[in-house]
This record gives sequence, structure tokens and C-alpha cells, in this order.
Amino acid sequence: MTTFRYDDLSKRQRQFVDALAAQTQNPNVDRQYLLDVIDATDIYTVPPAWIVQDSRRRTDTRGVYHVPEIREAIHTISIAAPEPVAAPAAAPATVAAVPAMDLAGSAVMGMTGGDRAHLIPNRESTYVPWGHFASIEKILKAKMFYPTFVTGLSGNGKTTMIEQVCAKLKRPCYRVNITKQTDEDDLLGGFRLINGNTVWCDGPVVKAMEDPAGGVLLLDEIDLGSTNIMCLQSVLEGKGVYLKKVGRWVTPAAGFTVLATANTKGKGSDDGRFIGTNVMNEAFLDRFPVTLEQEYAGRSTEKKILKKAMEAVNLHDDDFSTHLVKWAEIIRKSFAEGAVDEIISTRRLVDICKAYAIFDDKMTAINMAIARFDDDTKEGFLNLYTKVDGDDNIVAEAAATTNWSEIDPDARIDLNVSYEQKDVAKSLGCRWDDDKRTWYTSAGEIASRSELLQFNPVAPTADVVCPF
Repeated sequence: MTTFRYDDLSKRQRQFVDALAAQTQNPNVDRQYLLDVIDATDIYTVPPAWIVQDSRRRTDTRGVYHVPEIREAIHTISIAAPEPVAAPAAAPATVAAVPAMDLAGSAVMGMTGGDRAHLIPNRESTYVPWGHFASIEKILKAKMFYPTFVTGLSGNGKTTMIEQVCAKLKRPCYRVNITKQTDEDDLLGGFRLINGNTVWCDGPVVKAMEDPAGGVLLLDEIDLGSTNIMCLQSVLEGKGVYLKKVGRWVTPAAGFTVLATANTKGKGSDDGRFIGTNVMNEAFLDRFPVTLEQEYAGRSTEKKILKKAMEAVNLHDDDFSTHLVKWAEIIRKSFAEGAVDEIISTRRLVDICKAYAIFDDKMTAINMAIARFDDDTKEGFLNLYTKVDGDDNIVAEAAATTNWSEIDPDARIDLNVSYEQKDVAKSLGCRWDDDKRTWYTSAGEIASRSELLQFNPVAPTADVVCPF
């Protein structure tokens, strides 16, 4: 077994490993991450040969390399001590000066950064960029103040997407999970009793505004908040904020911006699926100039996500990932048609992969993932998975028995086109949806050209979409 040691590297190699370790603790890094680090440093101009051309460092995933020295480098990197917080000019007489240790900074780290040594999220080598990743990246690269509202159903990767953009661009991310109890004191700051002294501590919003690296304030699940978050009105206008308790005006640094995630569009949840979400103040929502709607990933993208999730737990089962994606896709279409009341998210599919790695049984993993649903829903979902796993031709059979001439000829029909069939699909007049990464046609085309049935189209009806 090959052993790679940090101490065996040259000075230049150690510098590069240090740069890699500054953003991730994962010893497996992809080529894109190497290029990102190269862009941010002047150590190399191309991915170093001692990594990409060493066959011993190649993993089972194409373009991903094993650099275990990263874990050793983490313990050797010194982290600069944060600047001490200045004592407020107009604080009460009982307020003590802040000690040299940045207690306020530590509090913010505990709220937003967990056990990380810095506020730049760790780069996940298993992450698959998709959805609005490119749009968020453009917004942050512009370094303009441009508040963005990202909405979508639960478990489709909204928060992770924003964190991974910040990781790629090396931008500090101040993530604040909003609840009904979140108030001005939590967001902007307040007085805390520390070591017997009353000390003013800046909140995560102020910390993000003043971060010289261009802080990104991530307000997660913002639609759970009450009217208490209206204290952010001036912040969302990019004008700064006045801390009335200490008589201090905070001006945002260059690059500061705000991103918010929510399961609704701020109008509450009529069906009760997202209990606790509120109808948000229209003046507050109007301060977000753009809203990005995030759907679940398309079939090919979701398969990539599951494949990487499996590889992370040493699983390799392409058939299982294919069946899971088909299963979830049918359920989501059924949900959209109103045939079922529950949905299978991408996050739940990843959880199934992890459970499969632990218990080594597919049905046990699926049962554990859907146990929270009612008995009828569980039975229906299990029966559907059995059909999908037991018969890969379930969709083809449904397509072959559908009377396509009875369907609206203009209705869009998505197709199951493999990579090998793409040229055939194109020659038959099928069109490519770049957002959903899917080939599609119309019901009228299928009715007139039976050869399109080879792509296993699914009719947009509840009977076909939800065969249980």
C-alpha cells in the first residue's frame, strides 16, 4: 500500500497542499478544484504532474485524485488570530472592555460556522454543480450588492448550492438559520455576559457586512421568520444599519451581499406541507430584486449526485441509483398531478444510499427513508419501487399501451434518451432541454411517429404517471 507523507513533499508541493487544505479536509479532490486553487495562487499554472499523472493517486472516479497529505497539512496551517472587538464608545457603565480574544467572533463562528476554523465553507469534492449554481456564481463574482431570494421544495440543494459557490470563490459565508424566535438581538448583536463582564457582541449580520473579504449573508429558511426580521430593511437596501444600543453606524464593505433560501415565495404554505412558514411583509420581499426558483435535478444530474454520494460511502451500484431516480421521478410527477400528497427529495435519495451502505439491504434502506409517511403512502411507494426495480420496462410498457392520439398534441413529453441514442433522437426531431438535461417531444409527434416509443415516453396523466 502506497503511503504519501506531507513531510516528503518539496517546499513548493507543500505550499500547494497547504492551499488545497485551506478550503477542504477531503483528501479526494477533483480537477476543477485544483484549477480553482491554481487560479487563486501563483504556485502552479497548470495542475501539477505529481498529482494528476501519478497513477497511484487516481480514484475510481474519473478526474478525482487522492491527496492524503491534505489531512496532515490541516494540522500545520496556522490561522491568524482575529482582530479584537473595540469597546463601544457609548456603552453602559457596567460594560467591560472586550478581552484580547475575539469573543464576539467566536460567538458568530458558533452560530454560522460550526467547528470550522474559518467562515469559508469547505469544498465538497462529491458536489455536483447544477440548477442555479452558475447564476449564484455570477452574482457573487460581480461583487455587487444584489440580494437574491432562492425558493424551492425541500431537499433540492438550495443551501448547499450557495455554500459551495462560496467555497469555490473563497467567500466567507455567514449562514443564519431563521426561526420564529429570531430577532434583532440575534441578527445585529447585543450585550452578553462573558466572564462576569457585560460585553457588546456584533451579530452575524454586522460581521458579514464588515468582512473585508466580501461577506455573504445566507438567511436560511427565511420564510420561517416573524416580523422581527424587519430590522434588516436597511441592510437589504445596501445602506448599512444603525446599532442604536451602542450608537454605532455600520457601513457594508465592498462585496457584501445577502442570499436567502425558502420553501415558499413568502406567501405561506396553504397545504400545510411547510408548517411554520409565514406570509412575509411585501415591503421586505420587495427588497430582493431577483427570485430564483429551484426545481429538483433532472434525471441525468440526479444520477450523478447519487453516484457521487455512493462513492463517498464506498458503494458502486449504478442499477440502484437508476432505479431510485426513476422511482423518485414518477412520484414527483404524481405529486404535481395531485395523485399523491408526499414527495421524495434528492436529499432523501442520498439518505437511502447512506442507509444502504450501513445495512447492506436496499428495501431496508428505502423503508427507513419513507417510515415517516402514513401507511397507505408507504405501501404505495414500496409497491412502486418494487415494480421499477423488478421490471425496467415499466415505463416502456406504459408508453406502448397509451393512446397518444387522445392526448393534447401540443403536450410536452419527456423522453428517456441514453447517451448512445442522442443522435437518433435528434434525427427524429426531438428537442433538448438544457435546464432539465432531457430530450423531449410532443404527444402529437409520438402519435404520428411510432418509432419515438423506443425512448419510453410517459404520458402526462395520473393513471400513467402514478401506477400504484
